[in-house]
Amino acid sequence: MVKEAAAPSNSSIFSAARAQSSLSSMGNIVVKCPKCKEILYGRDWEKNQKVCSRCSHHFRITARERIQLLVDSNSFEETEASMIPGDPLHFVARPTSMANQPDYVSKLVEERQKTGQNEAVVSGLATIDGQPLALAVMDFHFMGGSMGSVVGEKITRAIELAIERQIPVLVVSTSGGARMQEGIFSLMQMAKTSAALARLGEAGLPYFSLLTDPTTGGVSASFAFLGDVILAEPGALVCFTGPRVIEGFMHIKLPEGTINSNFALEHGMIDAVIHRHELRSTLSRLLTMYTPKVNK
Repeated sequence: MVKEAAAPSNSSIFSAARAQSSLSSMGNIVVKCPKCKEILYGRDWEKNQKVCSRCSHHFRITARERIQLLVDSNSFEETEASMIPGDPLHFVARPTSMANQPDYVSKLVEERQKTGQNEAVVSGLATIDGQPLALAVMDFHFMGGSMGSVVGEKITRAIELAIERQIPVLVVSTSGGARMQEGIFSLMQMAKTSAALARLGEAGLPYFSLLTDPTTGGVSASFAFLGDVILAEPGALVCFTGPRVIEGFMHIKLPEGTINSNFALEHGMIDAVIHRHELRSTLSRLLTMYTPKVNK
């Protein structure tokens, strides 16, 4: 279930986000790569698009940072920015192990203040090298990029807007899967987004899917793997069930590198693994190849 956010709340949310961003930038004097343990100078790391200069590990970035990297400067026009989820199940988690966890509504407020956005996806219109497209970019920093009713609705509306304007669609996925606090309402988004993409295909419009770390669960089981062209960043966790769940159930240790983007490419599940530095130029070429008839 979705509703519109109260307009005055955005100022306080974005003020909190700016304050946090300022503190974060002060703290990024040096950054340690989680893969190779290299100590990176924060300024050089950010200039390198948050990719490790030694081992090319791709750090997770926010939806806003992703949009800035991919699209033309000042071309992005956000849509559905004020949409926020309701709490249709009145979800409260109170098992012994989660006694101190806030209820769902309080958790959403906390996440908005932390990230400066209303949900785990940012959608809108933009251009790449002057070529128009509709896009939806997920953000793992908001509740692990989990897919709730608003995430599904915003992605669906972005697809419907693309059909109306006869332009391609790009969805950048990063998610832990369906949002448990919304139960069946979350799972329904898998069918809703898939149906919208079917209509996009019937209209003869291309859909590009970019998988980033991590793309799992209900997202990987629906729109993430329905692209006409499916790209992924190097080393991204790409699977349906996460490694800890598999190992806990099977009681075996998974071989190294069996559930990442490179493994998916080797087994024909995706079309290409593209370094972050080359994503924009790759998408530009794809737009040129796939949309000449649309643009006439």
